[in-house]
Amino acid sequence: MENKKQKDSIHKGENHENNHHHGGIFGGNTELIFSLLCGALLGIGYLISITKDNVSLISITLYVIAYFFGGFFTIKEAISSIKKGKFEIDFLMILAAIGAAFLGEWAEGALLLFLFSAGHALEHFAMNRARNSISALADIAPRTAIVRIGKDQKEVPIEDLTVGDIVIVKPNSKISADGVVVKGKSSVNQAPITGESMPVDKIPISNPDNISEKNLPSESRVFSGTINGTDTLEVKVLKEANDSTLSRLIKLVKETESQKSPTQLFTDRFEKYFVPAILILVFLLLFAFLVLDETFSESFYRAMAVLVAASPCALAISTPSAVLSGVARAARGGVLIKGGLPLENLGELKAIAFDKTGTLTEGKPKLNKIVTVNNVSEEELLLTTIAVEKLSDHPLAAAIVKGGVEKLGNRPIEEADSLKAVTGRGVTAQLNNETIYIGNRSLFEEHLSISLPDDLSNSLNELESNGNTAMIVKKEEMFLGIIGLMDIPKEEAESVIKSLRKYGIKRMIMITGDNQRVADSIAKLIGIKEAWGGLLPEDKVKAINDLKETEKKVAMVGDGVNDAPAMAKSSVGIAMGAAGSDVALETADIALMADNLNDLPFAINLSRKSKSIIKQNLWISLGVTAFLIPATLFGFTGIGLAVLIHEGSTILVVFNALRLLALKK
Repeated sequence: MENKKQKDSIHKGENHENNHHHGGIFGGNTELIFSLLCGALLGIGYLISITKDNVSLISITLYVIAYFFGGFFTIKEAISSIKKGKFEIDFLMILAAIGAAFLGEWAEGALLLFLFSAGHALEHFAMNRARNSISALADIAPRTAIVRIGKDQKEVPIEDLTVGDIVIVKPNSKISADGVVVKGKSSVNQAPITGESMPVDKIPISNPDNISEKNLPSESRVFSGTINGTDTLEVKVLKEANDSTLSRLIKLVKETESQKSPTQLFTDRFEKYFVPAILILVFLLLFAFLVLDETFSESFYRAMAVLVAASPCALAISTPSAVLSGVARAARGGVLIKGGLPLENLGELKAIAFDKTGTLTEGKPKLNKIVTVNNVSEEELLLTTIAVEKLSDHPLAAAIVKGGVEKLGNRPIEEADSLKAVTGRGVTAQLNNETIYIGNRSLFEEHLSISLPDDLSNSLNELESNGNTAMIVKKEEMFLGIIGLMDIPKEEAESVIKSLRKYGIKRMIMITGDNQRVADSIAKLIGIKEAWGGLLPEDKVKAINDLKETEKKVAMVGDGVNDAPAMAKSSVGIAMGAAGSDVALETADIALMADNLNDLPFAINLSRKSKSIIKQNLWISLGVTAFLIPATLFGFTGIGLAVLIHEGSTILVVFNALRLLALKK
């Protein structure tokens, strides 16, 4: 039932600080309606008062009722704050309204409560828009699943699913559990989890009875909450509902609201000293009539006006609103940012370290180069090589066969036999009663004591210097050519590196366990100037520490498993392809749910925009307070105008923050 609890937690909220939504007789709109009633009663009372020579009993009665509607939720929140030992803005507003009534300024007190309650109602409405972007995650998962039991089918709540169940997913319906496709082919919209814009083709796993989640192919893995295409799928459940990627994502996104950014911590410290100082000033102003030629009523009014002017309402909401909007927009785009700290740190980055394998490259060898000699055709070289490598279970053999078949199309492949492996060097086999040799340089020069022809040796050196793993092919006494394999860069890698430079990332380093020659070749292909090869996991940690000595903040981008120690040491740990990876979700400060580098510039751009909006909001809120305190102290503005300016600035900073929700990817 964990999934349901997480939904309830998101929708209800856990404390005043995280949820300003108020229920009541008018549902979620009660606070706004109460505020409008306050304004209406204030207006009617004021109209009645100006038609008579003095304020009538009817006007005062209307003002008192306006006080009730305008102050209802303000008093509730003030009491809630006092119980926690805090004296916040709500308490100060109530004091100011009571003070106005004490002076007989009923209309001004009612105006104060109307503007304050209306401002808060609109502020809460705007903030809930950001929260709704997050809470919508809880509505992604279906409530029930169709389980195959023998030849029968049964609909059950997703909470009742167990690992190993076979779930039937009908066309155009939501997938109910994290699992693996065991039957059927379809395209799946994974945008709710990974943010991918295009549907992803899914095929059945080849060995459904022997599934290893660590090596689960992406084309067979599916996630709870994603949307099936036009064909029926049968999915074997790998995770229960409370442990699914979606469930963990909801939990982690929810936790981000309670994690404060450096700017939030600054404003908290500021308010801690600022509010008591203002209360002391207000107390002293109450006795200004003792030294100034004015009445106690005038001193009291000035003190109340300063109290309102100095209330840091916009300051308190300026940073949380921007952080919440930024995190919500990121989650909608398939990027999980765990709170305000990584959101702000990401925007300050000048240096990023990348793991190579699986981050900048595809993470698996692919057929990359074909070199022929002795007038042998490329087709003959491939047909011979594939016939032999089909018999091998080596990962390089599988890559050769896959790439070769793609190039040859439907050409028939002859059957080889008598495969023999030469450990660390290559293989031999028989094809049409001829011996075929496929292997590295040492197979021929050391094991077979054969010298390589100069042209073949030169081609081999060139391929290896460019980062290829090269396999020489020989039939009986004649060399046929060389097959080059390589973990090639991702298509988007080069453009992403260029985009990051545009966003101000001045230094980018690739760190990898591969040898320096391979590291240099990949770095050259994608436009990275620094490549550090031959690094073990502990060496990567040292590399991050060395970078932090010269660069203020450094991000580490990796797969979240082998790179976890280095990610933990970095200023911001960024995990690639985190969907379905528990380690990546737990380790990283920022998780790119899809295995797509293009999400990184989006995340950095979002962070920079968030940082900019946070600064704008701070200047607005502090600027308004700095203007209003002397303005009310010297009598240039009264309580009503001070509240109007304050609440206007509060709404301004919130809606300024909500602009982040519209940021394009």
